[in-house]
Amino acid sequence: MKEKIHPQYQATTITCACGEVIHTRSTKQNIKVEICSKCHPFYTGKQRFVDSASRIERFKMKQDAASKVKTVKKQKEEKKEEHQPQTLREMLQALKR
Repeated sequence: MKEKIHPQYQATTITCACGEVIHTRSTKQNIKVEICSKCHPFYTGKQRFVDSASRIERFKMKQDAASKVKTVKKQKEEKKEEHQPQTLREMLQALKR
């Protein structure tokens, strides 16, 4: 191996948000994680929502905003269709106004 090109491989601790501490070796020191094998739903069998940075709330807000825009567009189209002239006479009367 070449000298001085490889990162140092040192003892480190991995700390989970649930409080679990794992001692291992890595090129980084003091690693912090949100989910570990002690609290992951796959290993525990318990359903748990992990909402980092309020992603669920932001998704719901986007969905609500999209549905409002959709209803407004639909109302505008309906209003536009109501005022569409059906015959040539109605078109000419609309031009005279």
